[in-house]
This record gives sequence, structure tokens and C-alpha cells, in this order.
Amino acid sequence: MTPTNIKPASYVPVLEAYIKAKCPRCRRGDIYSTPTYNFGSQKMHERCAHCGLHYEREPGYWYVAMFISYAFNVAEMVTFAVGLHILTGSNSPWLYVAVLLGVIFVLSPFNYRYSRVALLYWLTPGLHYEPWRAEDRNKVEQPDIKKK
Repeated sequence: MTPTNIKPASYVPVLEAYIKAKCPRCRRGDIYSTPTYNFGSQKMHERCAHCGLHYEREPGYWYVAMFISYAFNVAEMVTFAVGLHILTGSNSPWLYVAVLLGVIFVLSPFNYRYSRVALLYWLTPGLHYEPWRAEDRNKVEQPDIKKK
């Protein structure tokens, strides 16, 4: 019988794995192949390179991420509007419109990425961290498929 308080050698805390956008099942493989802010689009891996988890659980799975992104946008707009009112005390609607549109524009790549990560981590039933999958001996060998 093994004690439950022993962590595997490659244990990664859930918040660290979430921030780094790692696979929710093994917390080792990257979900995205590109950084959050770049001049191209964000590219998402189809499968985890370490444990082989297929990220898109079913057709249309990412539509739910739109609702999460919407919630992120509302929370950000309310926060920035209240902060702007406290800092400036202005009642000009144009100031609020300009600042909030800028905030939405700047944070949209962040919202896109982390709405999908949040969906995988906290809103997908049956998808949990499996510490044994994080070990190197359980790594799934992925075939090299080169696109022409």
C-alpha cells in the first residue's frame, strides 16, 4: 500500500500547470505550440505530446470556451471601469468606451487561450490529473507527421 502524500518526481502544482497551459491529465505536455502574444495566430496541439490526450473531447467542444471568454471579458470590463472611475472620477462615456475597447483588444489573446485551458482544467467531466502519466516511462510515442 502506497502513502497518498508521496508526490511523483515530476509533480507540477495545478495553478502552475494552468498558468503555463500544460496538459490537465499529465501536466507535462504543452497545450499550445505558440506564445500567447505573437504576430501569428495561436496554434493548439491536437494531442498532448507526453500522454497522448486528445484535447478536443468531441465535435463542437470549444464552443463552450466562448462563454468562458465572455465571462472573462465581463469581469475585466467591470474591473477596469470601476478602477478607471476611482482613478479619474470622470463621467465621460467616451473615456470609458476608449479604455474598455483597448482593454478588450489587448486581452483578447489571453482570453482566447485561458478560456480553453479553463474549460479543460475545471469544466470537463472525467478529465482529472493522473500522476502516473507524468512519469517519463509512461510517455506516449507520437509518430512524426510532417505536413507538406
